[in-house]
Amino acid sequence: MFESVGWGEILVLIVAGLFILGPERLPEAAAWLGRNVRKMREFANGARQQLKDEMGSDFEQFQKPLEDLRQLRNFDPRRAVTQHLFDGDPDPLGLNGLSGGSVKPNGYPAASATPAAKPEPEPLKPGEKPPVDPDAT
Repeated sequence: MFESVGWGEILVLIVAGLFILGPERLPEAAAWLGRNVRKMREFANGARQQLKDEMGSDFEQFQKPLEDLRQLRNFDPRRAVTQHLFDGDPDPLGLNGLSGGSVKPNGYPAASATPAAKPEPEPLKPGEKPPVDPDAT
């Protein structure tokens, strides 16, 4: 039910609750919320158990289509094609371990935002003159 709620949203709710309820009433409100969520879970588990007891072995027959629907909700076309064509190999072309630059997920080398830096020249020894750069003129 709350799979899409992340820690950032929870933090925002806590801060909003702190401003709305104040620091005095916030612990009491959190305890009330915890008790009610626990009661709701107990009611849902009791109803599920009662349904399972009344239906007997037919309950599993109804559970299978629900599991299939849950898997369809998490359907990812890219993962399905990779699974079908490459037997689930996430790197079918073997490009992820190559040296000499990073590789984008689509298999093409990533374009670098900055050009490759020239290696730093070694420091001059005492009495040595710097080399002449032909590009400087």
